[in-house]
Order: sequence, then structure tokens, then C-alpha cells
Amino acid sequence: MTNKATDILLVEDDRRLADLTAEYFEQNGLTVAIESRGDKALAQFARVKPRIVLLDLMLPGVDGLTICRELRETFDGPILIFTAKDSDIDQVIGLGAGADDYVTKPVDPMVLLARTRALLRRVEGADRPAAQSSDIVLGALHISPSAQNVTLGGEPVQLTTHEFELLLLLAKRAGTVLSRDDIFHHLRGIDYDGTDRSIDGRISRLRRKLGDSATEPTRIKTVWGKGYLLVPDAWGENR
Repeated sequence: MTNKATDILLVEDDRRLADLTAEYFEQNGLTVAIESRGDKALAQFARVKPRIVLLDLMLPGVDGLTICRELRETFDGPILIFTAKDSDIDQVIGLGAGADDYVTKPVDPMVLLARTRALLRRVEGADRPAAQSSDIVLGALHISPSAQNVTLGGEPVQLTTHEFELLLLLAKRAGTVLSRDDIFHHLRGIDYDGTDRSIDGRISRLRRKLGDSATEPTRIKTVWGKGYLLVPDAWGENR
């Protein structure tokens, strides 16, 4: 086994597709490890320690959603899932399990490469020191951009890099409604295409981790037809 660091773990049971995808990625300077079985994916992940995981949902042994949830217990790097159907419910379920992005099969290798690099760039950007690192304090909510750290009522809140980026953006604009297009433009540098549900899934996870109600949220509100609003005075007393 090579000692070279692995960029990507590709979990895909179609061996021909996996080999072709890995070959294309490696021609473009990224290293790839392949696993074809779901019940061996976590062990392979522990061996190769990838920067990003590309994960099919339909796998032998263990399904991709289960793997995604288990990875999220310890891995805060990007996870991109493949869905076999162009179905909103497939996308929402995958994003709710902790994925950062999704693509629908069949996918053009150039598109998959671009989406993968975009996720990696966001992680690398979060690792660099922030030019403006002033902490944000909203009652009991304390956000430190420089340390990428969040506490609520003095207790640490464990967020993935992408959840932190979204919370930071909402907190910087506390009291202002941000549309999905605003959020996509700031976080991904692209316009909202009208179908991507990744932000919705991330909002749901933020609410859960920050003690907000899923059905009647008071801290991160959905303003129907407009976007999302972080309420500045809904976080309790600062300790």
C-alpha cells in the first residue's frame, strides 16, 4: 500500500464506473482509493484517511445513508453522495444524513470533478486564518471565526465545516432574511439553481444542534418564499 496521502475515497459498487472515475480524477492530479462494498467502507476510510468521500447510496452489505451517518460521527470533511434518481426525497434524505452535496447518476466526469474540487476548496479556505476574526456574541451564542468554534450557554457545539460556514454567514447578518440565492452566492460562489436542497438540510442540522425546534423554530426561522433569518435575541443570556 502506498504511503501517499489519499484525496478521495470513492465508495461505488459498479467497478467499471469506479475505475473510470478514479482514472479521470488521477489524470487531474487527485489520488483515489476505491471501495465497492458498504460493509467495508468504514474500515477503508480509517485506512486511507481521505480528504473527501464520494458515496453511492445503493451498495452491497450496508447502504450509503447508513455509512454517511456513521462517518458524520467522527468525520467533518466533505461527503458527496450519488443518487440514482432525480428525486427530491432522495436528495433530502441524503442531505439529512449529513452529506454536503449530491449528484444524480449518470454524471459527467467533468461535472463530478468540478463539484469535488469546489468542496475541497471550501475546506481549504476554512483552514486558512480569517482576515476578519472578531468573535460574534448573540446572548448565549458565541462564535469564534478564527478558531472555528461555537459555544451555546458555555457548552461546545460540534459543527461540520459547512455547517459552521452557514451559521457564521447567518450570524453576521442576524436580523436580516437571507435568500437561498444569497447563501449560495456567499458560500459556493454560484447562483441558486432552484432545485438544490443542500442548504435546507444544513439548516435542519443546525437547528437540531443548536436546540431549535424543527417544526416551530425560534432561533433560525424560515421566512416562506424569502429565505432564512437568524433571530439575534433568541439565544438566551450570556454567561
